Amino acid sequence: MENQEQAVVFDEKRAATYDKTTAKLSPLRDTLHLLTRLILADLPVNARILCVGVGTGPELIYLAHEFPQWQFTAVDPAPAMLDICRQKAEASGIAARCTWHEGYLDSLPDSEPFDAVTCLLVSHFFMQQDERRNFFSQIAARLCPQGYLVSADLASDMSTSSYQSLREMWTRMLKYAEVPELTIEDFLASHGRDVAVLPPHQVSSIIASGGFDSPVLFMQTLFIHAWYARKA
Repeated sequence: MENQEQAVVFDEKRAATYDKTTAKLSPLRDTLHLLTRLILADLPVNARILCVGVGTGPELIYLAHEFPQWQFTAVDPAPAMLDICRQKAEASGIAARCTWHEGYLDSLPDSEPFDAVTCLLVSHFFMQQDERRNFFSQIAARLCPQGYLVSADLASDMSTSSYQSLREMWTRMLKYAEVPELTIEDFLASHGRDVAVLPPHQVSSIIASGGFDSPVLFMQTLFIHAWYARKA
């Protein structure tokens, strides 16, 4: 179901430089992680967390240090990214609390329900709304009753002047992070072509239709919007 090409995008070369490329933007990432920590703070002491599209694992590492008895299942289709996540977990002494799955959500073996799922900058790769809705339905099916979803994606109304203004700020941000000019152009060209940049209310509606209570928008950093919701 998932976009199989995403594993090709995050090959060994890009995986090896991914953390370095995003290092100057770490304050944005850290804010998202802190707020996620606060949202999930009432979970059981031995909570089970599913990280979908974990990449190099920044939210997994952070949450594992904050909650030393939580167990994590890390899912990613890109082997190079998952390998870096695994290496970080081993270096941090948390690997024993982690299960790894190279693949997609629909290929993850059945298990006990999870208390929470993190899905950061993943669902916007579904260009068709029905596929995106089905993706969130699969997440809901993996959660225990009233389990949490924390989801972040690019969102904006591309037909508005606000989008154009944010686009300028997004470009400025990528230049600040020293992203090459051609890469910046590719990123911007992907909006609406390879990345479904939809108005925030539409994204919220898609999440809810996947089996969740009304999502709460808890953060926006330029195009990145983050919601939390509980399984309906």
